[in-house]
Amino acid sequence: MSLPTTNSGAIPASVEAHEHSWSAEWLAQWRLRWFILRTSIEERLAYRGDFAFATLIRFLPIITQIFLWSAIFDAKSASDSRKINTYTYADMVAYFLLVMLGRAFSSMPGLTTGIARDVRDGTIKKFLTQPVDLVEFLFWHRAAHKLVYYAVAAGPFALVFWLCRAYFPGWPDAATWATLVASLVLAFLLGFLIETLLGLCSFWFLEVSSLVFVYMLLNYILSGHMIPLDWLPGTFGQIVQWLPFKYLAYFPAAVALQRYSHEEMAMELLAACGWCLFLWALVRLAFYFGARRYSAYGA
Repeated sequence: MSLPTTNSGAIPASVEAHEHSWSAEWLAQWRLRWFILRTSIEERLAYRGDFAFATLIRFLPIITQIFLWSAIFDAKSASDSRKINTYTYADMVAYFLLVMLGRAFSSMPGLTTGIARDVRDGTIKKFLTQPVDLVEFLFWHRAAHKLVYYAVAAGPFALVFWLCRAYFPGWPDAATWATLVASLVLAFLLGFLIETLLGLCSFWFLEVSSLVFVYMLLNYILSGHMIPLDWLPGTFGQIVQWLPFKYLAYFPAAVALQRYSHEEMAMELLAACGWCLFLWALVRLAFYFGARRYSAYGA
């Protein structure tokens, strides 16, 4: 009597079914994300003319900066070598141009107030009853906004930077270019996470306009939008260097001006990634506990 034999190399049917289910779910999630991104891009393309015009208008204040720093340095041309806190006149003009570039990635107009409005009027319920994650939806919606914005605004940006080319130092090396691109992506992520976190506070405070005002004020100073952060004195300046705000504007500008060594750029990128992970965890916790609190009140 022969005993039944089994194929020891065969994969159990339950394991195959589990792997198939996981891959199908993964593909479905990415199809959903692509649908959100594509729909948002189509929606934003309707305003492409407004994007281009608004971008060009936003560069008008740089004319004020040119005259202001020309008077401060008493400079006659971009080649003036006089320095204030290691910055020349050309460095300052280039810095503020690059800060505008970084701010264009990190700013999220209407994100915080939009979340607060959805919580207040009950629109947010659709994210609690349907298989669409609020944070992911907001992320892909904002990603679409930035993609369309830069596709349209590339012309005005290129024009202004070409006109001001005399204020910039020489072309950076490949590592600096790669760090600049990574820093702009991180600026987008940090700006999104910070403003999403502020918006989720509306689960506890229905009116967050005061929080937005305080954040915008701090952001203007601590991100380097007002002055370079390495101008801040003493202990205060050292503390500011450890905060996430500098990655919203100052860090991309300083990288483009080649004020970091390669080792320093690597360390700063790691620190920015650490802040992204920390803020992402805070956002997920805020949404989890906020949704529980929202549901508990029967909204």
